[in-house]
Amino acid sequence: MGTITFLIVLSFLVFFHELGHFLAARYFGVKVHVFSIGFGKQVYSKMYKGTQWQIALIPLGGYVKMKGQDDTKPNLVEEGNDSYNTKKPWQRIIILFAGPFANFLIAAVLYFFIGMGGANYLSPTIGEVKADSPAFKAGLKENDLIVKINDTEIKTWNDIGQYIVSSQGALKFFIQRDGKLIAKTINPYVSDAQNIFKENIKKRMVGILPAPKVITIYYSPIEALGYAWDKTVESSKMIFQGVQKLIQGVIPSSEIGGIISIGKVVSDASESSFIAVLAITALISVNLGVLNLLPIPALDGGHIMFNLYEMIARQKPSDRVFMYMTLAGWAILASLMLLGIYNDINRIFG
Repeated sequence: MGTITFLIVLSFLVFFHELGHFLAARYFGVKVHVFSIGFGKQVYSKMYKGTQWQIALIPLGGYVKMKGQDDTKPNLVEEGNDSYNTKKPWQRIIILFAGPFANFLIAAVLYFFIGMGGANYLSPTIGEVKADSPAFKAGLKENDLIVKINDTEIKTWNDIGQYIVSSQGALKFFIQRDGKLIAKTINPYVSDAQNIFKENIKKRMVGILPAPKVITIYYSPIEALGYAWDKTVESSKMIFQGVQKLIQGVIPSSEIGGIISIGKVVSDASESSFIAVLAITALISVNLGVLNLLPIPALDGGHIMFNLYEMIARQKPSDRVFMYMTLAGWAILASLMLLGIYNDINRIFG
């Protein structure tokens, strides 16, 4: 069942990514020969309004084959008003960006429904107070519920950390204990910590850890829009930073996951709840959007880079340069895919 869920999720996201390219291409009058979900031999095919819509045997991606644009033939040139070749660079950039944009949009839509259906968070309930910490000295105790810091209402455990990090000076904590509201003044201290990328940082803290208690927050439609925007932006930033840290060597290459890891995450989510499936689908969608925007030839970001060069230099890259860079891009992508699969197998059998 988990494998089926994974294939459905992946096909769903690939379909909307390619639909973004397709709709932008048709808007600018570019003929689309093929719209494919999957690669290799056709499993299903139907010609509709000049485009062959197909499902292929290997369901690990997809593509839109436009007139005048084919990644398997980097030097392809086809004339005519309905050719990708003849469109202005800015129009080609929009066509290319439309795929990743569709992924960001789908993620936002999914986060909207998650917000409406109930988003899960760690409760702002204290599970442990570290000895001799500011919180300990102020008298905070296990099972205290933090409801407000200064004038800011606290709804989740994340709210506590975000407020403390961005604050200055002493803080007034309002906690609920035994049905009573108690105020405690705490002066945070700066201590060593690690961020999500396991980098050593300095951080304002008070010395408390969360209780293993999950709460569900239901948002109104207007609130859900804000939640969807925040989560999409937050996820995008996290993935962009992750790529940056990987390039810098902060994150080891052994952390790269492949299709097996993604499948396992989706499978585990499917055994948890429908909301969990929506959440991981949204995150994978953002991941696809971000990774496709990387300036690697053969990806959308690489093609956007070529078109930006054409806009600035007033000329296209030479056919030879374009071909070799595209082939290099394919080599990079193939290497990353193989590395991801190798790491996945290592995690299973290592």
